Amino acid sequence: MSFWDAMAREPSLMQTFYGAMSGDSKLVARVLVSDCCKELFRGVGSLVDVGGGTGTMAAAIARAYPDINCTVFELPQVVPDSQSQDQEAIIGLPNLQFVGGNMFQENIPHGDALLLKWVLHNWDDDNCVKILKKCREAVLPSHGSNEKSGKVILIDMVVGNNQPKGGDFSQVQLCSDLLMMCLLNGKERTETELNNLLMAAGFSGYKIVRAIGPRSIIEAYP
Repeated sequence: MSFWDAMAREPSLMQTFYGAMSGDSKLVARVLVSDCCKELFRGVGSLVDVGGGTGTMAAAIARAYPDINCTVFELPQVVPDSQSQDQEAIIGLPNLQFVGGNMFQENIPHGDALLLKWVLHNWDDDNCVKILKKCREAVLPSHGSNEKSGKVILIDMVVGNNQPKGGDFSQVQLCSDLLMMCLLNGKERTETELNNLLMAAGFSGYKIVRAIGPRSIIEAYP
């Protein structure tokens, strides 16, 4: 069976996995809500965290930007557990909600921005294109003075990028690529491979905004 089917059958495995993702999201969220990423949310009134797990990332954004209505779109079996597991993170946030659904089978809720954090590397190219197409369809048209408020925000590795001064993340990226291939039939992608996915899904362009260690923040425009 697949990794995802195994988690659905074993609640303790699912809880461990989403607990680990929540811990990672706390780290990444510190960067996303810092001053260096303010432009990322300019003009955004609503955001959907697709496959957002227990809501740690969406909660951090909702708390830092009270004017942004945040939605966590996650599998129905995960949502009830999410709301009980991360109570400390989500309590007192009227601009945060959870919606249960399957991104392959149902329409993704609409938003000015859709967030995919560490999602694409879980899937092969065909499934990534399906996910990206559904996300593009869910992005609301840009509005106001910000022509690029409507977008998909990707947080994933771009193999070959993110080589900071005095450091080298190439081995981390390649090890992660092997892990995704063996565990999930997914992969880490080069910028060329990422571009091919986005173009196949109908996006008009993209921009790599900044690095978070071995990963990148990418804006993709419908």
